[in-house]
Amino acid sequence: MEGIDATRVTAWFEANIPGAAPPLSFELIAGGRSNLTYKVTDAAGRAYALRRPPTSHVLPTAHDMSREYRIITALGPTPVPVAPSLGFCDDESVNGRPFYVMGFVEGHIVRDAATAEKVFDESQRRAAGESLADVLAEIHGVDVDTVGLGDLGRREGYIARQLKRWYSQFQQSNELTERRVPLVDEMHDKLAANIPEQRGATIVHGDYRLDNTMLGDDGRVKAVLDWEICTLGDPLADVGLLMVYWADPGESSPALLVAPTALPGFPRRAELAARYAERAGRDVSALDFYIAFGYWKLACILEGVYARYAGGAMGGDRSGFEGFSQQVLRLAEAARDAASRL
Repeated sequence: MEGIDATRVTAWFEANIPGAAPPLSFELIAGGRSNLTYKVTDAAGRAYALRRPPTSHVLPTAHDMSREYRIITALGPTPVPVAPSLGFCDDESVNGRPFYVMGFVEGHIVRDAATAEKVFDESQRRAAGESLADVLAEIHGVDVDTVGLGDLGRREGYIARQLKRWYSQFQQSNELTERRVPLVDEMHDKLAANIPEQRGATIVHGDYRLDNTMLGDDGRVKAVLDWEICTLGDPLADVGLLMVYWADPGESSPALLVAPTALPGFPRRAELAARYAERAGRDVSALDFYIAFGYWKLACILEGVYARYAGGAMGGDRSGFEGFSQQVLRLAEAARDAASRL
């Protein structure tokens, strides 16, 4: 299987994962340009999850397996639900790249309305939304020094650094496409001039949304997934991005083609923000800024995707990639609308 040297990985499991019984079978369950996740099943039927970087297009500073492993290991004893960390391999002779192994958490990942309707009734959908807000409050409540994550990133000036980072990437993408999106430039300047005072520094997941969690049959969060871009910074950035991905009934989401949260049962966006504020004990009066920033950041990221498709770097079928171009503009317009409420 691509990405897995079955013989060497099996030998590593035997030596490092207590109780693992070969032979092992491997199934790719999440792939793409992000990290790859495999379900590993042993002869006794025990299941594990193995995470490794993509097999190509790996940037030198991206896809840090040791960092992800360190984060879920540190969070294991806290109230934050994560898959149990079991082992880390930095010996690239085993599988070509570093990887780590965690316990396999059974549950549901809700990426679309059809899945949400199939697996949950209205009360379970409400439980899912409320649990998502509660768990985010738990993430932001972790004492990073106590759990050993105090050096995970710079604590202050988070939004200013993010604006600089994503705007630089956006400008590099523009150079490749030789096009301009003036509204993205305009929103960068507006956001940079209106950064709220950062109140405290916490773990910031960086991509906290419904489909980056594993939900139990009752709808509650069993594990938070994809800690790939986690760092320290302003917790309200996570809340703003959650709002960006959370569509209310009757809305078309600029961030998602299909937004399951518009289904009956899921809490409304305002309810979600209020519950988080209550559980976290945090002032969310400046949330519109963080929502605007979330839309703008996604516009910058998608411009990069568009640039890679336009340049042919992604390979394969390039039909429809012009849709990315329009999506960038829709996200920038959504950022402008949110910023108009500042």
